[in-house]
Amino acid sequence: MMGLTAAKLPGLNSFYTFPEYRRLHVGVQKRITEVTDDLSVRSRALSGTSEPRRGVAPDKMSDHAVFTRDKVLTIHSMNPTVKKVEYAVRGPIVQRAVQIEQELRQGVKKPFTEVIKANIGDAQAMGQQPITFFRQVLALCSYPELLKDNMFPEDAKNRAKRILQACGGSSIGSYSASQGIDCVRQDVAHYIESRDGGVPCDPDNIYLTTGASDGIVTMLKLLVCGEGPTRTGVMISIPQYPLYSAALAELAAVQINYYLNEDKCWSMDVSELERSLEAARKYCNPKALCVINPGNPTGQVQSRQCIEDVIRFAAKENLFLMADEVYQDNVYADSCQFHSFKKVLFEMGPQYSDTVELASFHSTSKCYMGECGFRGGYMEVINMDPEVKAQLNKLVSVRLCPPVPGQALMDLVVNPPKPGEPSYNNFKKERTDTLKLLAEKAKLTEDILNTVPGITCNPVQGAMYSFPKISLPGRAIKEAMALGQVPDMFYCMKLLEETGICLVPGSGFGQIEGTYHFRMTILPPTDKLKILLAKVKEFHEKFTKQYS
Repeated sequence: MMGLTAAKLPGLNSFYTFPEYRRLHVGVQKRITEVTDDLSVRSRALSGTSEPRRGVAPDKMSDHAVFTRDKVLTIHSMNPTVKKVEYAVRGPIVQRAVQIEQELRQGVKKPFTEVIKANIGDAQAMGQQPITFFRQVLALCSYPELLKDNMFPEDAKNRAKRILQACGGSSIGSYSASQGIDCVRQDVAHYIESRDGGVPCDPDNIYLTTGASDGIVTMLKLLVCGEGPTRTGVMISIPQYPLYSAALAELAAVQINYYLNEDKCWSMDVSELERSLEAARKYCNPKALCVINPGNPTGQVQSRQCIEDVIRFAAKENLFLMADEVYQDNVYADSCQFHSFKKVLFEMGPQYSDTVELASFHSTSKCYMGECGFRGGYMEVINMDPEVKAQLNKLVSVRLCPPVPGQALMDLVVNPPKPGEPSYNNFKKERTDTLKLLAEKAKLTEDILNTVPGITCNPVQGAMYSFPKISLPGRAIKEAMALGQVPDMFYCMKLLEETGICLVPGSGFGQIEGTYHFRMTILPPTDKLKILLAKVKEFHEKFTKQYS
């Protein structure tokens, strides 16, 4: 009965009767409350907010210590590799553009009435319309009650039912398998086989991803290891898409630059690859070669011969190939054609197709779709070591699964309406019209920029961007340096402040030292694109005159 008659206080050897324990307990609690209240009052007094305590002498306020706590996570204690990450596409220029938009809404007077953002390949943000069939099926998948509605065509309903049946609980709100929904991976495999003229594709080699970026970063995680001179090096094109430099910085890998040939429409040159690789082997272990085709930010489409040369180089130097092919439908120049690395690899024969390790990437975000926000994509791996593949499966399982709506959208991209189906004619028209308009805007951009003295723009053969070279006066370069800015950043910031045009300086993508560029998308509606190009022309002429 001790629990009712006596108690032992923690840390004390004596036992107390229950009434004594209760009185002692109440007294301790009362004292704790008094001390807490006193600390609270003194804290308010220190901040000058407690009227009754003002004027109390400092020595009277030191009866009880006021404890402070340093932050665990500071700029000095955080992961140092994260601080090295830079992403120019959403960098300082864009941040300032957002501020200017806010200022315009607040009534601040500017020499312009709106900010035109041509900094990022976000087609629908620039006014491109979604493909009707894609959105119909996604709507049906999101709200299956709509399957009862007669406003949707039967092929859209059938497609939605097929996707829903492949989902847990017939809902796209459920998790999928980590590698992706099985029937979607099968459709991707059939798409690749058809695209590549019958080259076999195993669905087990397909990984659905959160956009192409997710697959690229996942592969880099598998590749990177070692320390010091054994640290993994990854060859990336310069100019490059900043995802690559950012991911390599975060992983503490070694970035190996190889330069595209601007004088030959940004083509790849094997002699430059050899130069870059030989230099890198002195300080790291080069293991991978990344290629973007069609190119971002440069808009080039590599020839089949070039792709063959790159594959031979990778085979000879024992490099893992990563082919970023997210713009494969964005080819505009009559003399150009998209060739997938996988197709060329297999056409070169077993000597290459049985040995060269390749990962290729595609996405729902670009081409004629422009569905960036759904974050759909896929990765195909070729000739991967089975033990490494098991590790890849483990790695993707950690993130549970890619977004299921993005997987559904990827299925529609690789398996669109077929001739004879109710949605086919409208789908074909929307797709054709979108790509035709992009081709017209690519030509318009090239033609107008090349009329500006001091700006040279290569043909925009594909993708969604131009990357023109700009000639900057010496005085402008000196002023930029004095301000601690890269000259083309100085140029683009002035362009933004004076015209409301948001472009990205070439320094954010890499360029040969002493040259300057900017990247702009060709995505704005034609009327806005004409305004943008006219303003760039006017600004460049004014800028050149001001600093000459």
